[in-house]
Amino acid sequence: MRLWHQDLVPYLPRQQLLGQHRELAALRGNGWGKKHATVDYVFRYSPYKLFQFHYLVIQEMQRRGYHPDQHWLDPCYRGQHCPKYSFLKAVELTKPIYPEHNDDYLASCLNNLQAKGIVIDRFKH
Repeated sequence: MRLWHQDLVPYLPRQQLLGQHRELAALRGNGWGKKHATVDYVFRYSPYKLFQFHYLVIQEMQRRGYHPDQHWLDPCYRGQHCPKYSFLKAVELTKPIYPEHNDDYLASCLNNLQAKGIVIDRFKH
């Protein structure tokens, strides 16, 4: 499980974009707070930040003609098998959404994609 660097979202191939949506849905639901080496940093922040990141992914999915479940546009929604938050205070949208998504993280994500045979020309050196 991983969150791709947010600047990569518009350039992710179909499989990685849809996989990102599934992983975000899992994290927002019953996966919230469950230890995982590559995404533990998200638990140091409000779940609202995870909603913001998921919203970014959903917007890209919609731009490409996909139709994700509209329930995910509700910040309190946590999936079909997890109770909604009764209230989730909005937090300011920052860029990047997660401070961990810095240049080193971008390079790590690009290396990970390249190991899968995916080169995103926009980020080629």
